[in-house]
Amino acid sequence: MGKMNHVGTLQLETDRLILRRYTKDDASAMYKNWASDDEVTKFLTWPTHESPEVTRQIIDEWVKSYSNENYYHWAIVLKENGDEPVGDIAVVHIKEKASVAHIGYCTGRKWWNQGITSEALAAVIDFLFDVVDVNRIEARHDAKNPNSGKVMKKCGMKYEGTLRSSDWNNQGICDACYYALLKAER
Repeated sequence: MGKMNHVGTLQLETDRLILRRYTKDDASAMYKNWASDDEVTKFLTWPTHESPEVTRQIIDEWVKSYSNENYYHWAIVLKENGDEPVGDIAVVHIKEKASVAHIGYCTGRKWWNQGITSEALAAVIDFLFDVVDVNRIEARHDAKNPNSGKVMKKCGMKYEGTLRSSDWNNQGICDACYYALLKAER
């Protein structure tokens, strides 16, 4: 098992999407398109943003983090929508010694059920396996949010089990359903 080959957040492109680094100019679109929406953040671990200022401050932190080569965080841009982000996908946790990347994502409600999140996740999975040389990619979702699991399944991730009352999100303590894909299984 080799060491991960960290290269930082590189721009990725799919048929419909560009996954790119955030810039400070993305704050108003992020606030409007998903960060201010309680429906989007319902099963997430961060609170709905109270104001565009909160979004601006958070994006400032993210932009600073791009200087770390093991930081992977993309704005999901729908090409037909111009350069405006419609969602977010990131490696939220890395286990360096085990060569594991844990992914989290969210998309604005207006863009749900169009395969956009699956398309973004598939691109990130390819990038992490092919470029970063990760061995295991995992993600989890609240058992009460099965649509998130559908995205994982659609991208070939396998359901591994549910850890009961093992996680917390905006709904409180929750069960976490884990999915993963190993490099050898692609």
